This record gives sequence, structure tokens and C-alpha cells, in this order.
Amino acid sequence: MITMLNVTKKIKKNLILDNISYSFEKGKIYGLFGENGSGKTMLLRTLAGLLVPTHGSITINGEQLHKNISFPKSVGIIIEHMQLLPQYNAVTNLKILSKIKKIASNEDIEDTIKRVGLDPSSNLKVKKYSLGMKQRLNIAQAIFEKPEILLLDEPTNAIDEKGISLIHEIILEEKKRGTTIIIASHHKEDVLSLCDYTLTIEKGKLYNDLH
Repeated sequence: MITMLNVTKKIKKNLILDNISYSFEKGKIYGLFGENGSGKTMLLRTLAGLLVPTHGSITINGEQLHKNISFPKSVGIIIEHMQLLPQYNAVTNLKILSKIKKIASNEDIEDTIKRVGLDPSSNLKVKKYSLGMKQRLNIAQAIFEKPEILLLDEPTNAIDEKGISLIHEIILEEKKRGTTIIIASHHKEDVLSLCDYTLTIEKGKLYNDLH
């Protein structure tokens, strides 16, 4: 369970998040929709612990972010402009990341790379990947440690139609595992079919799907 209580974020004089209170339940998929600049990415960054609220609190499974914990203990993230290490292949990238928490095996890494439609035996460096391949690898890095929370910013960006179906299937599999999933998108029709709940963000204010 993730609970936001009166969360406000100001950067200089700009109001980025405006007094947001909402709870995200375990094993549910939430669609977060809004135009570019509406606050979607900033909301995900705040939930990930990358931004500290100016006011209000975020509690994750009973622990308050920036008080009891600095970051969510188990989270996978895709955030805009993410870059993996261009000089390495897919497996090496995930092996480097796996050294931080030491919870994913080599088998987990290879299985996850296959799962997103990439070849774990390939030595192709990330710098030679297409945009779609890079996005598949971004998804792999978000899910390979089986996180309890997934924060996905435009997860199907640059992916072809066949790949989108695969990504949707993966997201639904993660839901079955009990993951809390928040998908931010400005293309509502792309992910609407996946969502248990839909939310709209406008000028930093969060509205439920009745809005």
C-alpha cells in the first residue's frame, strides 16, 4: 500500500504537485493520464523517492518516505530520458545493476531479457540498439528483481505494435504477482485496457476517473 497525504511539491516558485492525497493498493494497475508538463513524471519521481515533497507525506507499507526510508525498498522504475550503459550489452547492464541489491541471479537476468523479446546471448552493445530495443531493455531493468512496486513512465514509447502486446502481457503478469503498478501516459487508449483505476493529472492536481 502506498499512501500519499497532502503531497505538494514546489520547485522555485512553480507548483508541480498540488496537495495530492491518494492510496495505491497492492496488486492493482493504475493509469495516470495527462498532457506533457501536467506533473505525471514528477509524481512518479516523488513516489520513487527521487524528489522530496515540499509538504505532505508518502507512506509505503507503513514506512514514511524520507523519514523511515530514503527510497521504496522494492521498486522498479522507467522514467523519461533513462539511459543504460551504452558500452555494454543487455546482460552486462543488468549484472551491473544486480550488484546493488544482490537479489537477482544470472538466470533471472537472462530469463527477463528473453521475456522482453531480446536475446541474452547477443553481444550487441546498447549504443547500437534501436529506440524500441532500448525501451525493452528499460522494461527488463524495471522488472528483473521482481519488485513490489512498478512505476512506468510511457512504457510502450518507441515500441512497435507486436512489442506493445508483449509489454501489456508482462504488465498483467506482474499484476498477478501482486505488484502495485502505476503507468503514466499521455496516450490513454494505449494502456486503458490494463487499468483497474484511472487517474487524471492536470497542473499538478490529481483527479479520479470520475473527473
